Amino acid sequence: MSLQNFKSLILVCICQIAIVANTFGQSQVIDLWNGKVPGAITNTDYQQIVDSADNWTKMRFVTNPTLDMYPAPKEMATGTAVIICPGGGYWGLAIDHEGAQVAKWLNSLGITAFVLKYRLPNDALMVDKSVGPIQDGQEAIRIVRRNAKEWGIDSTKVGIMGFSAGGHLASTLSTHFNEKVYEVAGSISARPDFSLLIYPVISMEESITHKGSQVNLLGDNPSLERKKHFSNELQVNEETPPAFLVHSIDDGAVPVQNSIGYALALEKYKVPCELHIYQSGGHGYGLGRTENTESSWPDACKKWLKARGFL
Repeated sequence: MSLQNFKSLILVCICQIAIVANTFGQSQVIDLWNGKVPGAITNTDYQQIVDSADNWTKMRFVTNPTLDMYPAPKEMATGTAVIICPGGGYWGLAIDHEGAQVAKWLNSLGITAFVLKYRLPNDALMVDKSVGPIQDGQEAIRIVRRNAKEWGIDSTKVGIMGFSAGGHLASTLSTHFNEKVYEVAGSISARPDFSLLIYPVISMEESITHKGSQVNLLGDNPSLERKKHFSNELQVNEETPPAFLVHSIDDGAVPVQNSIGYALALEKYKVPCELHIYQSGGHGYGLGRTENTESSWPDACKKWLKARGFL
């Protein structure tokens, strides 16, 4: 091979890498509130940080919530969109393995993905810390629908996805979507069209909740009424969107009863639901980290989305 041909080959390879990176890459960061965050308390002692420890990358002290947009490749786009809520016990956001990595996987299915970097409950940063995440989630759904035509999205195919405590937020948005938690301009619905709940916190009931999530969201001694209000298995009705759920029976952080209770509530109201319970996996495995069966959930999820008409 001549030197000129070798240089040409290298240039082609570089261009192909650039195309792949662009195809499955984040395109823009969308400011949810344009500086007018509802219920926010200005506190300069808290600055947003990102660090890596204990094998996960986490974001903390979110004061300006955003959506990271990952558009589906045009030649594959289905019109479906999914807003991803990373987990982290309402203390941090697992923005890599429960955020960016998931967004790129959804892109590979032809889905436009958004990673929601929502505010984490904190009395020093918000007037009512229990509604901060819901406000951000509702507005995220409305933003996606408001811009659906421009972004090539079908406004009737906007789903919510959550991992762990992000699953609590996603299930809250699925059951409290009519709850007025901020002044809304216009009549765009905040109801998701479907939910994908991966090892989710669902309940605030003492025997099955994730205690850290409960304390961070509701405080040290929440009333029984407050715990019931945020136990989303108790808030399901006929309008709750269809759900796909994943949990491992050996989850030592969030008991599997969270997903079972939600699935049974959906069944009671005849809302379509699919629940996958795996023998192993523990908690926090994102798209999968072993060769065991829990790592097969993305394929099951893909089949469910196709069966429901979203792919």
